[in-house]
Amino acid sequence: MSALSLSQPDTPATHSQRALRTAVARDVDEHAHNLTDWEQRYDQITCGRFEGVLQEWQSSGLQIFREASSRAVRQSCQVWPDALWFGIEVRTSGMRINGRQVGEDVVMTRPGACEFELVTPDAHEIYGIVVQRDALQSSAARLGCQPDWQRLHRAELLKVGHQGLEDCRQQIAALLALAGQASGAHAHAALQLRQEAVLVALLAMLDEGEIEAQAGASFLRRRRIVNDAREFAMAHQDSPVTVPMLCEAVHVSRRTLQYCFEDVLGMSPMSYLRSLRLNGVRRALCAGDGSQAVGSIGDIAAAWGFANFSQFSCDYKKLFGQTPSAMVQARTRH
Repeated sequence: MSALSLSQPDTPATHSQRALRTAVARDVDEHAHNLTDWEQRYDQITCGRFEGVLQEWQSSGLQIFREASSRAVRQSCQVWPDALWFGIEVRTSGMRINGRQVGEDVVMTRPGACEFELVTPDAHEIYGIVVQRDALQSSAARLGCQPDWQRLHRAELLKVGHQGLEDCRQQIAALLALAGQASGAHAHAALQLRQEAVLVALLAMLDEGEIEAQAGASFLRRRRIVNDAREFAMAHQDSPVTVPMLCEAVHVSRRTLQYCFEDVLGMSPMSYLRSLRLNGVRRALCAGDGSQAVGSIGDIAAAWGFANFSQFSCDYKKLFGQTPSAMVQARTRH
């Protein structure tokens, strides 16, 4: 099954109700661009062939989706302005939002036009609800719910009741199942009822849930160290970057650097930076015209700091499940 070709998205506020859209991707970058109206960049961080599946349903000012990915991914995400995103893992599996681990009975949330980072493990599935802020507030007022909107706008994690979270999961699953089967006026009415049920379940969690405290100063420092190390490595993209170089650049010991990366990203500094560079090479190869020879692959690898082509090719195949030349040849045939 090949990934679907997507049309130009509508403006979020003007979406009419539509059928379920399913997109399958076997490339992490393709998968990142399948979610309508989001700005996203995905880096694959564990080894093996990638497959992503997206089920997405939209109505006016509302987007509900289920996203599955076979390999661990570091995601940079941003949803459209004047909206709120709520993320619910299908099964709790230890993902991170802005470096913070997501535990049991927790909903993730971020406002629109605000970049945030997700790190998801292998074989991960997540439900997403994106809703226009004014529409959500109007629904809350109509239902008598009174979330703390100012705190919610700044929040990352919301601790909720187990049964309320299960109810919300079930309502989302039921809506997506109905959207995938139904058509006609009767289906439209049924989907409206399901849409209302999802929003009622969401607002019940927001009304009764507890917004978790913002990250403490020590964690914010660790996250800043990771971000500074990443920025240093990207600023020296064409040069091999070592752990001592990173330690000197961000003014920490080797042990502190290791701890910061493991705490924020769940992996070592060099493992993460190697995957970051390999994803950069893959992105550059995919942006080409499909006619690259080994020499030009080598040039792209060198531009991303890989001096030893044999080692680069081995690392590339280990991460993505195919050699860079095989990937280029497959794209040429396609």
